[in-house]
Amino acid sequence: MTQVAGGKDDFQLVRHLTLKGDQVEIGRALTEEARRLGWAPAPVDPTVGRARRTWFERYWPQHHARMDGAAAALGLDPDQDELALDGLGFVPHGSGCSALWVPPSAATDGHGRAGRNYDFFPTTTSEIMGGEPRPGELPMASRPYVITTVPDEGLASTVITMSDLDGCMDGVNEAGLAVMLLVADIENAAPPEQVSPQVGVGSVQLPRFLVDTCENVEQAKQALLGAKHYDHGMPLHYLVADANGQAFVWERGRDGAEHIVEFGDGPLCVTNHLLHRHPDPMDLPADGPATFRTYGRLRALHERSKGVAMSPDDLRDSLRAVRQQEDPGLPFRTLWTTVFDTAARTLSTRFYLGDGRGYSDELVFGCSDR
Repeated sequence: MTQVAGGKDDFQLVRHLTLKGDQVEIGRALTEEARRLGWAPAPVDPTVGRARRTWFERYWPQHHARMDGAAAALGLDPDQDELALDGLGFVPHGSGCSALWVPPSAATDGHGRAGRNYDFFPTTTSEIMGGEPRPGELPMASRPYVITTVPDEGLASTVITMSDLDGCMDGVNEAGLAVMLLVADIENAAPPEQVSPQVGVGSVQLPRFLVDTCENVEQAKQALLGAKHYDHGMPLHYLVADANGQAFVWERGRDGAEHIVEFGDGPLCVTNHLLHRHPDPMDLPADGPATFRTYGRLRALHERSKGVAMSPDDLRDSLRAVRQQEDPGLPFRTLWTTVFDTAARTLSTRFYLGDGRGYSDELVFGCSDR
């Protein structure tokens, strides 16, 4: 493990964790790091726990094997049903992100790229949940991890996570599949009523599920449509792109229906409203106090990307144009900006160091050195 950005005097201190071996060994190492950070397994209804293990074994065997590694690290029977041997995270109400996919046909160098701003509160978990910070409590997003996993069998990947070591916000695998999550319906988001583990894939686990199991967009569509998943009341949507130049946004409607949103061979912009309800970037509602500029950010990205060939610098400039400003009156900041090059199988990221400190140098991560 290495420190790759920031320091103790910056808002973020970022570590890069590289894990190799079989999935059991990788799961054991992730669990040991999580325990060092204070994690403990959550109790779960035994009936639910048994069904979760069965679902993972059938549909996500990589995660199931990593849970066996977690059991080994904890000295537990991997077949026990009373504790969830994986993590669970949710994005509290109010975060907002922006993303833009530029297909190869719209890129100056023929490389498909997706860029995103990860916007989140620069405050503690206690403050986010309406309380006062505990003594010594750090802001929730101040210690992100970049995690590269190189399994003996299966797809190597690199992901960025804010607080869940077995989930992620951004990820890319060695096949060139890139996935990122964003809040989907910011005006109607609500705090979760309960956060106990459920059967299927949690919202922050879903990107990791895809980079573990899929090599391209078509496989990802089938995996998502066939998966059981839950979000604890904070709906997210996901931009998925591949090395073949294909991309889509996956989201669920307010009625639970699943939607695959595609824009053909053109740029695809995503912020924090349901695209299937507002498919025309030129016909969006006005922003209000509860929208966190979701419509304005999407319009800005659309205007910058439509009908032009975009260079890598153009993509970065577009993300910079909709980045959250260092304004004491604003509740959140852009905590990192990532550019995925699906052809090169890399993600490049700049991390937020604090108001007045700007961002780290851009760091480039591949998926594998094997």
